[in-house]
Amino acid sequence: MNKKLVAMQLPPAAQVAALSEKYALELEALAPVADLIEVPSPTPSAFAEGAAGADAIITSWGVQLDDAIISKLEQCVVIGLSSVGVDMVDVDAATRAGIVVTNTPDVFIEEVADHALMLLLAAARRAKQMDAFASGGGWRKGRPLLNHIPRLMGQTLGLLSFGNVARCTAKRAKAFGMHVAAYDPYVSELTISEHGVEPVAFGELLERADYLSVHSPHNQETEHLLNAAAFERMKDGVVIINTARGPIIDEAALIAALGSGKVGAAGLDVLEQEPPAPDNPLLTMDNVLVTPHVASATSRMRPTARRRVGREVAMVLRGLWPMSCVNPTVLPKTPLTRWQPVSMQRGPNR
Repeated sequence: MNKKLVAMQLPPAAQVAALSEKYALELEALAPVADLIEVPSPTPSAFAEGAAGADAIITSWGVQLDDAIISKLEQCVVIGLSSVGVDMVDVDAATRAGIVVTNTPDVFIEEVADHALMLLLAAARRAKQMDAFASGGGWRKGRPLLNHIPRLMGQTLGLLSFGNVARCTAKRAKAFGMHVAAYDPYVSELTISEHGVEPVAFGELLERADYLSVHSPHNQETEHLLNAAAFERMKDGVVIINTARGPIIDEAALIAALGSGKVGAAGLDVLEQEPPAPDNPLLTMDNVLVTPHVASATSRMRPTARRRVGREVAMVLRGLWPMSCVNPTVLPKTPLTRWQPVSMQRGPNR
């Protein structure tokens, strides 16, 4: 077969290396079916021009692949993302253009669940404040603070969405004796129950959770889903954890709720603006722990994600349905061969 062409976004500070070395992991699957080109992306229009003739695009950062860029792709059949989130691609525009969008929804699930539990435990035990007390001359201040915080056993962890990460987070939380409830309108109550988790409505989740962990995708439906009205419905002293996407939480409302004590503590791996402004109050609140969007980061994460996105794109270029399709309604309209069913274990990841 004639080799296809896959466009990669060229980093702003280009590394001098042969493509076969630089993209060795992606090429493990792609080499038999495609050649790679790097496309400079100082502006969206420049990237659109350089990628116009490509059969596929692989990216997970940089230029937003919006309708303006997608409309200029003359023969692209697949956009591969080496990430779980797909908010940097206008998936609706890709669907209209008949382009398959793939992601890597299951390669670093355990890592993110570990991070979510780390943030939960650190927030529960007010680790940031305890460290400051121990190192700043306040050794005897720790117990009076923690004496007012219930132990984890018996507390209710509410999960906003019940995808892969939430399921692994639930397993970890149950080991600490927590009761776990979840809201996800795209997952069957039977599936939630099979994991030993109680399915609840959104309002019930807000009202019952002692700890609320966010795992939903960011889209129009979830933008600022946790806003001032939502915080008002929650228990006094609720703890908020977010390892999903920053804009799901109305940051100004969260800051106000933390200041009033409505929210007792928060552990955040994602923010509305990344990197945040230096004067963002969340960075200096003693009951808030912020990590720099690193929940998935381990020695395994990047190599595994790069190999997986290479396999996804190679499948499509070979004429097959990919393992993970973000916009599955486009598949029956393509000449791709169906070799396996679309998984129904998770809802739309966008």
